[in-house]
Amino acid sequence: MKSQLATLILGAALASGPALAQTTAPANAPAAPATRSADAKTFPIKQGEWRSSKLIGLNVYNQDDKIGDINELIVDHSGKIEAVVIGVGGFLGMGEHDVAVPFGQVKFMEEARRTAARANPPAANTTGTVANNPPAAPANTTTRADTYRGYPDHAEVSMTKDQLKALPEVRYSR
Repeated sequence: MKSQLATLILGAALASGPALAQTTAPANAPAAPATRSADAKTFPIKQGEWRSSKLIGLNVYNQDDKIGDINELIVDHSGKIEAVVIGVGGFLGMGEHDVAVPFGQVKFMEEARRTAARANPPAANTTGTVANNPPAAPANTTTRADTYRGYPDHAEVSMTKDQLKALPEVRYSR
C-alpha cells in the first residue's frame, strides 16, 4: 500500500513538471519592477534606502531640541512601516515611556543636525587666530563622502516634548 502511494505521488510530480515549466505570464501582466542584478556579488544600498537596524536608537528632534530616540518600528503584514515608537521623557531609560507616531509624521534627515554651536563659527581671539580650531586633516587622507552609509543622521517631528508625552503609551503583550 505504501509503495503504491509513493509511486502515485512520484508519478504525479513527474507528470506535472513539464506542464508547470510551460506556463507563461499573461500578455497584459504589468512589467516587473527594476531590481538589482541577480548575478551581483554585493547588494548595494541605494540612496534613500535605510538599514532598519540603524534606525533603532536614532535621535529624534523637534525644532528646538532632542525629544527622544527611536525604540521600535511597527510594520504591517505587507512590510510597510505604520508607526515609529519613540521613547520620550525620563533620564537614562528611567521614567521613559514609548509613544507611537505615524510614520508619515516622522521626517528622516540625511544631513547632520545644525546646532547653534555648529552654525556659528568660533570667535577670533586677540591674536587674530580662531580659538578651538582643530588642525586641518592631512592632504593624503580620503573621505567617504561618495559612499552612502545606509541610514539617516537623525529624525525630526513637528511636536513638542509635552505633546509627545501626552500621547498614549505603547504597551506590548508579552
